[in-house]
Amino acid sequence: MTAPPEWTARPERGSAWLLRVMIKLSLAAGRPAARALLWPITVYFWLATPKVRADSRRYLARALGRRPGTIDVLRHYHAFSSTLLDRVYFLSGRVDAFDVHVDGAERIREALGDGQGAFLVGAHFGSFEAMRAAGRQQAGIRVTMAMFENNARTIGRFLRQIDPSLEADIIALGSLDSMLQVRQRLDRGDCVGLLADRAFGADATIDVPFLGAPAAFPTGVFRMAAVLRRPVLLMVGVYRGGNRYDLHIEPLADFRQIERGARGRALDDAVRAYAARLEHYCHEAPYNWFNFYDFWQRTP
Repeated sequence: MTAPPEWTARPERGSAWLLRVMIKLSLAAGRPAARALLWPITVYFWLATPKVRADSRRYLARALGRRPGTIDVLRHYHAFSSTLLDRVYFLSGRVDAFDVHVDGAERIREALGDGQGAFLVGAHFGSFEAMRAAGRQQAGIRVTMAMFENNARTIGRFLRQIDPSLEADIIALGSLDSMLQVRQRLDRGDCVGLLADRAFGADATIDVPFLGAPAAFPTGVFRMAAVLRRPVLLMVGVYRGGNRYDLHIEPLADFRQIERGARGRALDDAVRAYAARLEHYCHEAPYNWFNFYDFWQRTP
């Protein structure tokens, strides 16, 4: 039996009371005032999480190509805190507070041209919420997120209170009817967004080169796209600091015309291409990848 991935066992940090206070304060005081609290919060969690701190340093050494210092790790924590805070404003409809640049929006329209929907694959990198917000401003583009939320139920509950429509835009992975819901959204012409850099449950994985060493990447997202015969686009929402986000959309794989006998090779190629592009963005914006655990650790 495959052991559950390490990240699924990490406890959700932050009390419900503290989250409620922070969200109300952020909405009432505005983004500049809320951002002033980020550094004290960042330092607190940096001090309180030695295991996460070590995992951050281990990743940054690969992404930066040098030994990271304390400031590097703090910047990593702060970037995560910043994107988490910005989710509150994106969900509350305050998109005008941000400078969002989108590169490749036409590729989504091309992929949706046959009306059969497409998979929009991202990572725990930067902000996927920025993509959902940008999609809402584009006529005819709907983005539904399929995600594993078991280790983030508290914050998920409060984010739904900010934007009740979020409930209709999220499919919880792991339920018996998850695949059926995904197919229904695709059939109506939606983009279904998934994050493909973490395995959960007994997900099959393959080892591919990533930041200088083999790493296990899950195949489930791409297997789903292959079975449903849909195109797959990569979406990366890079946080550039301040109020700026750069969204990049790239074609990654297209399973619409691939015959059954060729699916295995095409699936492996898609995972390798995904890992290669994620590596590219980790080098370009190293403080944006928020997998705070030992990604290269092998489970016996």
